[in-house]
Amino acid sequence: MENRVYLQPAYILHKQPFQNSSLLLDFFCLDYGRVRAVARGARSGKSRYRSLLQVFQPLLVSLSGKGEVKTVTGVESSVAAIQLRGEKLFSGLYLNELITRLLLVNVEQAGLYQRYQEALVALSGVDELNQVLRRFEMALLDELGYAINLETDCVSRRPIAAESRYLFVPDLGFEELPGDDDRAGQLGNVFLGRHIQSLKALKFCDADSRQAAKRITRLALAAHLGDKPLHSRNLFLRSGRNQDPRL
Repeated sequence: MENRVYLQPAYILHKQPFQNSSLLLDFFCLDYGRVRAVARGARSGKSRYRSLLQVFQPLLVSLSGKGEVKTVTGVESSVAAIQLRGEKLFSGLYLNELITRLLLVNVEQAGLYQRYQEALVALSGVDELNQVLRRFEMALLDELGYAINLETDCVSRRPIAAESRYLFVPDLGFEELPGDDDRAGQLGNVFLGRHIQSLKALKFCDADSRQAAKRITRLALAAHLGDKPLHSRNLFLRSGRNQDPRL
């Protein structure tokens, strides 16, 4: 990454107080992926761009510095922030946390940046929430090199059959289980073929297909997120809801 960057399209993924009046920011930039930077004095009432440093706000940021953590030298925007509320707000925060946790710093992810923008626009509209989240999760896994093969058995290479049962192993894929295999009733990573097909098509006709799709992507992501729980899921639970049916 260059020592100086001018007017780079970006979104804020996460921000936290830093020193007396500054902010430590995680940006998602079009050409540089996840970038960490300090906005000096950004919490001061005199800061000229304090009001712009919000999540879901399309930005043009200028940065400088030789180290891994840059310094914000300018922030501009001529577009209103994307407004998300309720479940859609928690879903947007969930996307931000996935990117922050899984992307290395200063690695270009232009394709995923486009998918992120599309997901935010979809969240602000009328798109079905499960489709938006599952689409982005699979795009993220694909960009990281861990795409889920939803088409064929990873052992036999036969197409996924709707009425068969499959054992899912993250980073390997789905393996068909024999009809008399009793593991199907004991493991949380066994799925019907029709639910795998439903995820591939991003068409969820019932609660079982929606739940199966969420379990598949959650298992795939957990293999790379580690044991630390996602803060956005905890926020969802603490908001008064009894479960997180989509995250």
